[in-house]
Amino acid sequence: MLHLPTTIWYIVFCYAPMFGVVIAFKNYRARPGRSFLWSLIHNSEWVGFENFQFLFKSSYFETMLRNTLVYNTIFIILGVVIPVALAIMISQLYSKKLAKTCQTMMFLPHFLSWVVIGYFVYAFLATDAGLVNNTAKLLNIGDPKHQWYQDVGFWTWFLVFLNVWKTMGYNMVVYMATISGIDSQMYEAALIDGATVWQLIRYIQLPLCRASIGTSVIASLTSRIAMYEQIALTTSGGPGDDTMSLPIILVKGIMDYRYGYANTVGVVMFIIGLIVLGVVNKLFRMDEANY
Repeated sequence: MLHLPTTIWYIVFCYAPMFGVVIAFKNYRARPGRSFLWSLIHNSEWVGFENFQFLFKSSYFETMLRNTLVYNTIFIILGVVIPVALAIMISQLYSKKLAKTCQTMMFLPHFLSWVVIGYFVYAFLATDAGLVNNTAKLLNIGDPKHQWYQDVGFWTWFLVFLNVWKTMGYNMVVYMATISGIDSQMYEAALIDGATVWQLIRYIQLPLCRASIGTSVIASLTSRIAMYEQIALTTSGGPGDDTMSLPIILVKGIMDYRYGYANTVGVVMFIIGLIVLGVVNKLFRMDEANY
Protein backbone atom coordinates (compact mmCIF):
# COMPACT_ATOMS: atom_id res chain seq x y z
CA MET A 1 0.00 0.00 0.00
CA LEU A 2 2.94 2.33 0.53
CA HIS A 3 3.55 2.60 -3.18
CA LEU A 4 -0.10 3.37 -4.01
CA PRO A 5 0.14 7.22 -3.80
CA THR A 6 3.25 7.21 -6.01
CA THR A 7 1.61 4.83 -8.47
CA ILE A 8 -1.53 6.98 -8.68
CA TRP A 9 0.58 10.13 -9.13
CA TYR A 10 2.49 8.58 -12.04
CA ILE A 11 -0.67 7.27 -13.68
CA VAL A 12 -2.50 10.60 -13.42
CA PHE A 13 0.34 13.00 -14.28
CA CYS A 14 2.72 10.89 -16.40
CA TYR A 15 0.84 8.14 -18.22
CA ALA A 16 -2.69 9.51 -18.62
CA PRO A 17 -1.48 12.65 -20.49
CA MET A 18 0.17 10.34 -23.06
CA PHE A 19 -3.32 9.92 -24.51
CA GLY A 20 -2.79 13.37 -26.00
CA VAL A 21 -0.48 11.84 -28.61
CA VAL A 22 -3.62 11.25 -30.66
CA ILE A 23 -3.69 15.00 -31.38
CA ALA A 24 -0.74 14.48 -33.73
CA PHE A 25 -3.06 12.53 -36.02
CA LYS A 26 -5.94 15.00 -35.92
CA ASN A 27 -6.65 18.59 -36.88
CA TYR A 28 -7.50 19.64 -33.37
CA ARG A 29 -10.02 22.47 -33.06
CA ALA A 30 -11.28 23.64 -29.70
CA ARG A 31 -14.98 24.45 -29.39
CA PRO A 32 -15.76 27.29 -26.95
CA GLY A 33 -17.81 26.02 -24.02
CA ARG A 34 -16.87 22.41 -24.66
CA SER A 35 -14.30 20.23 -22.92
CA PHE A 36 -10.97 19.15 -24.36
CA LEU A 37 -12.16 15.57 -24.87
CA TRP A 38 -15.40 16.66 -26.59
CA SER A 39 -13.45 18.93 -28.96
CA LEU A 40 -10.93 16.18 -29.64
CA ILE A 41 -13.51 13.48 -30.38
CA HIS A 42 -16.36 15.40 -32.02
CA ASN A 43 -14.83 18.59 -33.41
CA SER A 44 -11.46 17.44 -34.76
CA GLU A 45 -11.12 15.43 -37.95
CA TRP A 46 -8.60 12.68 -38.48
CA VAL A 47 -5.78 13.67 -40.80
CA GLY A 48 -3.59 10.58 -40.46
CA PHE A 49 0.07 11.33 -41.05
CA GLU A 50 -0.49 14.71 -42.71
CA ASN A 51 1.07 16.60 -39.79
CA PHE A 52 4.14 14.36 -39.97
CA GLN A 53 4.39 14.83 -43.73
CA PHE A 54 4.16 18.59 -43.34
CA LEU A 55 6.90 18.53 -40.69
CA PHE A 56 9.23 16.27 -42.65
CA LYS A 57 8.79 18.26 -45.88
CA SER A 58 9.28 21.66 -44.26
CA SER A 59 12.37 23.55 -45.38
CA TYR A 60 13.74 23.86 -41.86
CA PHE A 61 13.18 20.28 -40.63
CA GLU A 62 16.64 19.09 -41.65
CA THR A 63 18.22 22.04 -39.84
CA MET A 64 16.11 21.48 -36.72
CA LEU A 65 16.84 17.76 -36.61
CA ARG A 66 20.56 18.30 -37.19
CA ASN A 67 20.77 20.97 -34.50
CA THR A 68 18.83 18.86 -32.00
CA LEU A 69 21.00 15.78 -32.57
CA VAL A 70 24.33 17.63 -32.83
CA TYR A 71 23.70 19.80 -29.77
CA ASN A 72 22.62 16.82 -27.67
CA THR A 73 25.59 14.73 -28.80
CA ILE A 74 28.04 17.53 -27.96
CA PHE A 75 26.29 18.26 -24.66
CA ILE A 76 26.42 14.60 -23.62
CA ILE A 77 30.10 14.20 -24.55
CA LEU A 78 31.30 17.46 -22.99
CA GLY A 79 28.86 17.03 -20.10
CA VAL A 80 30.73 13.86 -19.20
CA VAL A 81 34.34 14.58 -20.12
CA ILE A 82 34.71 18.04 -18.54
CA PRO A 83 32.93 17.38 -15.18
CA VAL A 84 34.70 14.03 -14.74
CA ALA A 85 38.07 15.61 -15.51
CA LEU A 86 37.38 18.47 -13.08
CA ALA A 87 36.18 16.08 -10.37
CA ILE A 88 39.35 13.99 -10.71
CA MET A 89 41.62 17.04 -10.71
CA ILE A 90 39.95 18.60 -7.65
CA SER A 91 40.07 15.26 -5.82
CA GLN A 92 43.85 15.29 -6.35
CA LEU A 93 44.32 18.65 -4.62
CA TYR A 94 46.09 18.45 -1.27
CA SER A 95 44.61 21.73 -0.03
CA LYS A 96 41.05 21.02 1.11
CA LYS A 97 40.34 24.75 1.31
CA LEU A 98 41.37 25.25 -2.32
CA ALA A 99 39.33 22.21 -3.36
CA LYS A 100 36.21 23.57 -1.61
CA THR A 101 36.74 27.00 -3.17
CA CYS A 102 37.05 25.56 -6.69
CA GLN A 103 34.04 23.33 -6.12
CA THR A 104 31.91 26.25 -4.93
CA MET A 105 32.93 28.56 -7.77
CA MET A 106 32.14 25.92 -10.41
CA PHE A 107 28.84 25.01 -8.77
CA LEU A 108 27.46 28.59 -8.63
CA PRO A 109 26.29 28.78 -12.31
CA HIS A 110 23.92 25.88 -11.62
CA PHE A 111 21.75 28.23 -9.51
CA LEU A 112 21.35 30.79 -12.30
CA SER A 113 18.21 30.49 -14.41
CA TRP A 114 18.38 30.79 -18.19
CA VAL A 115 16.43 34.04 -17.86
CA VAL A 116 19.27 35.59 -15.89
CA ILE A 117 21.90 34.10 -18.18
CA GLY A 118 20.06 35.39 -21.25
CA TYR A 119 20.04 38.89 -19.75
CA PHE A 120 23.76 38.78 -19.00
CA VAL A 121 24.51 37.51 -22.51
CA TYR A 122 22.58 40.43 -23.97
CA ALA A 123 24.39 42.86 -21.64
CA PHE A 124 27.70 41.58 -22.99
CA LEU A 125 26.84 41.15 -26.68
CA ALA A 126 24.35 43.93 -27.49
CA THR A 127 25.48 45.86 -30.58
CA ASP A 128 25.25 49.39 -29.18
CA ALA A 129 25.39 49.01 -25.39
CA GLY A 130 27.12 45.65 -25.00
CA LEU A 131 30.21 45.36 -22.84
CA VAL A 132 32.20 43.54 -25.54
CA ASN A 133 31.66 46.17 -28.24
CA ASN A 134 32.16 49.04 -25.80
CA THR A 135 35.44 47.51 -24.64
CA ALA A 136 36.53 47.02 -28.25
CA LYS A 137 35.71 50.68 -28.93
CA LEU A 138 37.57 51.85 -25.82
CA LEU A 139 40.69 49.84 -26.65
CA ASN A 140 40.36 50.48 -30.39
CA ILE A 141 40.50 46.79 -31.26
CA GLY A 142 38.17 44.63 -33.32
CA ASP A 143 34.83 45.85 -34.62
CA PRO A 144 33.02 48.04 -32.05
CA LYS A 145 29.79 47.67 -34.06
CA HIS A 146 29.93 43.92 -34.53
CA GLN A 147 26.43 42.44 -34.61
CA TRP A 148 26.87 39.35 -32.46
CA TYR A 149 23.24 38.34 -32.79
CA GLN A 150 23.67 38.14 -36.56
CA ASP A 151 26.91 36.13 -36.42
CA VAL A 152 25.92 32.72 -37.79
CA GLY A 153 28.98 30.71 -36.78
CA PHE A 154 29.41 32.27 -33.36
CA TRP A 155 26.20 31.08 -31.69
CA THR A 156 26.58 27.43 -32.58
CA TRP A 157 29.57 27.08 -30.27
CA PHE A 158 28.63 29.80 -27.81
CA LEU A 159 25.45 27.90 -26.89
CA VAL A 160 27.61 24.83 -26.26
CA PHE A 161 29.86 26.92 -24.00
CA LEU A 162 26.88 28.30 -22.06
CA ASN A 163 25.40 24.85 -21.52
CA VAL A 164 28.67 23.32 -20.35
CA TRP A 165 29.42 26.32 -18.12
CA LYS A 166 26.01 26.12 -16.44
CA THR A 167 25.82 22.35 -15.94
CA MET A 168 29.40 21.23 -15.32
CA GLY A 169 29.43 22.25 -11.64
CA TYR A 170 26.45 20.12 -10.67
CA ASN A 171 27.70 17.07 -12.57
CA MET A 172 31.19 17.57 -11.13
CA VAL A 173 29.81 17.44 -7.57
CA VAL A 174 27.99 14.19 -8.36
CA TYR A 175 31.19 12.58 -9.68
CA MET A 176 33.23 13.92 -6.77
CA ALA A 177 30.80 12.28 -4.36
CA THR A 178 31.34 8.98 -6.16
CA ILE A 179 35.13 9.38 -6.10
CA SER A 180 35.16 10.27 -2.41
CA GLY A 181 33.11 7.13 -1.70
CA ILE A 182 35.70 4.79 -3.18
CA ASP A 183 37.27 2.54 -0.56
CA SER A 184 40.74 3.84 0.34
CA GLN A 185 42.00 0.26 0.61
CA MET A 186 41.71 -0.02 -3.19
CA TYR A 187 44.12 2.89 -3.58
CA GLU A 188 46.48 1.48 -0.96
CA ALA A 189 46.57 -1.93 -2.61
CA ALA A 190 47.21 -0.35 -6.02
CA LEU A 191 50.00 1.86 -4.65
CA ILE A 192 51.66 -1.14 -3.02
CA ASP A 193 51.63 -2.81 -6.44
CA GLY A 194 53.39 0.24 -7.88
CA ALA A 195 50.43 1.92 -9.62
CA THR A 196 50.91 5.47 -10.87
CA VAL A 197 48.40 8.30 -10.44
CA TRP A 198 47.21 7.83 -14.02
CA GLN A 199 46.72 4.11 -13.42
CA LEU A 200 44.70 4.86 -10.28
CA ILE A 201 42.47 7.13 -12.35
CA ARG A 202 42.18 4.74 -15.28
CA TYR A 203 41.63 1.45 -13.46
CA ILE A 204 39.89 2.54 -10.23
CA GLN A 205 38.21 5.94 -10.45
CA LEU A 206 36.88 5.89 -14.01
CA PRO A 207 35.39 2.37 -13.88
CA LEU A 208 33.71 3.07 -10.54
CA CYS A 209 32.34 6.37 -11.85
CA ARG A 210 30.71 4.71 -14.84
CA ALA A 211 27.42 4.07 -13.05
CA SER A 212 27.22 7.69 -11.87
CA ILE A 213 28.06 8.93 -15.37
CA GLY A 214 25.34 6.81 -16.96
CA THR A 215 22.75 7.82 -14.38
CA SER A 216 23.64 11.51 -14.74
CA VAL A 217 23.41 11.37 -18.53
CA ILE A 218 20.03 9.62 -18.45
CA ALA A 219 18.68 12.04 -15.84
CA SER A 220 19.68 15.03 -17.97
CA LEU A 221 18.38 13.68 -21.29
CA THR A 222 14.93 15.25 -20.90
CA SER A 223 16.24 18.75 -20.26
CA ARG A 224 18.82 18.43 -23.05
CA ILE A 225 16.39 17.21 -25.72
CA ALA A 226 13.73 19.72 -24.63
CA MET A 227 16.32 22.47 -24.97
CA TYR A 228 13.90 25.39 -25.19
CA GLU A 229 14.83 27.96 -22.55
CA GLN A 230 18.50 28.18 -23.48
CA ILE A 231 17.79 28.93 -27.15
CA ALA A 232 14.60 30.95 -26.70
CA LEU A 233 16.20 33.32 -24.19
CA THR A 234 19.41 33.88 -26.15
CA THR A 235 18.85 33.54 -29.91
CA SER A 236 15.17 32.57 -30.41
CA GLY A 237 16.44 30.13 -33.01
CA GLY A 238 18.46 32.69 -34.96
CA PRO A 239 20.41 34.05 -36.64
CA GLY A 240 18.32 32.71 -39.48
CA ASP A 241 17.70 29.06 -38.62
CA ASP A 242 21.24 28.49 -37.35
CA THR A 243 20.17 27.49 -33.83
CA MET A 244 16.60 26.43 -34.59
CA SER A 245 15.60 23.24 -32.77
CA LEU A 246 12.52 21.07 -32.40
CA PRO A 247 11.39 22.54 -29.03
CA ILE A 248 11.36 26.05 -30.54
CA ILE A 249 9.05 24.89 -33.34
CA LEU A 250 6.86 23.03 -30.86
CA VAL A 251 6.24 26.17 -28.80
CA LYS A 252 5.69 28.28 -31.91
CA GLY A 253 3.10 25.73 -33.08
CA ILE A 254 1.22 26.09 -29.79
CA MET A 255 1.39 29.89 -29.97
CA ASP A 256 -0.07 29.72 -33.51
CA TYR A 257 -2.87 27.38 -32.31
CA ARG A 258 -1.52 24.57 -34.50
CA TYR A 259 -1.91 21.96 -31.81
CA GLY A 260 -1.72 18.94 -34.10
CA TYR A 261 1.52 20.14 -35.65
CA ALA A 262 3.02 20.98 -32.24
CA ASN A 263 2.05 17.55 -30.94
CA THR A 264 3.72 15.98 -33.96
CA VAL A 265 6.97 17.73 -33.07
CA GLY A 266 6.57 16.41 -29.53
CA VAL A 267 6.17 12.85 -30.83
CA VAL A 268 9.35 13.20 -32.92
CA MET A 269 11.21 14.50 -29.84
CA PHE A 270 9.89 11.53 -27.85
CA ILE A 271 11.20 9.08 -30.45
CA ILE A 272 14.59 10.80 -30.50
CA GLY A 273 14.68 10.61 -26.70
CA LEU A 274 13.97 6.87 -26.76
CA ILE A 275 16.74 6.28 -29.30
CA VAL A 276 19.26 8.34 -27.34
CA LEU A 277 18.22 6.61 -24.11
CA GLY A 278 18.75 3.21 -25.69
CA VAL A 279 22.19 4.24 -26.94
CA VAL A 280 23.20 5.57 -23.51
CA ASN A 281 21.95 2.42 -21.79
CA LYS A 282 23.94 0.30 -24.21
CA LEU A 283 27.03 2.48 -23.95
CA PHE A 284 27.17 2.46 -20.16
CA ARG A 285 25.57 -1.00 -19.81
CA MET A 286 23.22 0.27 -17.13
CA ASP A 287 21.36 -3.03 -17.08
CA GLU A 288 24.31 -5.03 -15.77
CA ALA A 289 23.59 -6.39 -12.34
CA ASN A 290 27.16 -6.06 -11.14
CA TYR A 291 27.09 -2.36 -11.67
